[in-house]
Amino acid sequence: MSNTVLVYRGEEIAAYGFGDSHPFGTDRHDVFHSELDKAGLEDFIDYGHPRPALVDELALFHTPDYIDKVSRMSVAGKGWLDDGDTPAVPGIYDAAAAVVGAVLCAVDEVMHGNYKRAFIPIAGLHHAARDRAAGFCVFNDCGIAAEYLRKQFGIKRIAYVDIDAHHGDGMFYAFEEDPDLIFADIHEDGRHLYPGTGAAEETGKGRARGSKLNIPLAPGSDDAEFHRAWQRVEDYLEAARPEFILLQCGADSLEGDPITHLCWTEEAHAAAAASLCRLADKYCEGRIIATGGGGYNRRNVARAWTRVVQSFVETH
Repeated sequence: MSNTVLVYRGEEIAAYGFGDSHPFGTDRHDVFHSELDKAGLEDFIDYGHPRPALVDELALFHTPDYIDKVSRMSVAGKGWLDDGDTPAVPGIYDAAAAVVGAVLCAVDEVMHGNYKRAFIPIAGLHHAARDRAAGFCVFNDCGIAAEYLRKQFGIKRIAYVDIDAHHGDGMFYAFEEDPDLIFADIHEDGRHLYPGTGAAEETGKGRARGSKLNIPLAPGSDDAEFHRAWQRVEDYLEAARPEFILLQCGADSLEGDPITHLCWTEEAHAAAAASLCRLADKYCEGRIIATGGGGYNRRNVARAWTRVVQSFVETH
């Protein structure tokens, strides 16, 4: 097994975005990689290049009708894939499929024992539901990865951990009744922010009750509030003993994001990544994949994601 961290880059995933005037612009990929290049980690990183996900892979999570809708509207290049947040820009199907493909490539590399840690910057599209787009998210790469891990590798207990400022509603509701999808999400209180979900009382349904942990934080919460919440996440994952960890590390939870109101620094992301690596080494044979998620202040995106990669390197 390589001692390096696998990081994905390429024009295919960089193309995921909705234009320069949209918060989710296509420059986020290059902003991150420029910062990563300055971090002095080149001896500890291998770069992976994405492939497009197949329709059958998208269908592990999404309905056939929805996949076909995205394909058709991507060709037309106009209209909305949801109620007004996610435009059907030309080529969005191919870009979204490349994002999913990059994540599945990372899963293959980790599961085949070539790497323990992997990071995909333009991924973590956690709002997309099984049958619709939402919140700038076309295909839910995290949900597809979870289903892929189960189908291809027989992994049963998967921990999905989300520190994006927005609640990962697409993941939560898709697996709300699944007791083996361990869900932990620290986010800005949904009473103040899209998508308006993720109350502490939402802990799963039926057999899955208690398998989901939502920790909403008040606007303005800083690193101290994050660390208090994170201790609960650590305790929860220790009890759950997952076989694989997926981290969605959206940078919109840092102070200065234009559309959110949390006030963390990038050290919160570094601490979360390091903590999860230790848990992965203890319970998951080291296996952890992180996806970039949201973040609309470019400096925050670059620094938070670079700190996640640095933590992956330092805890190897």
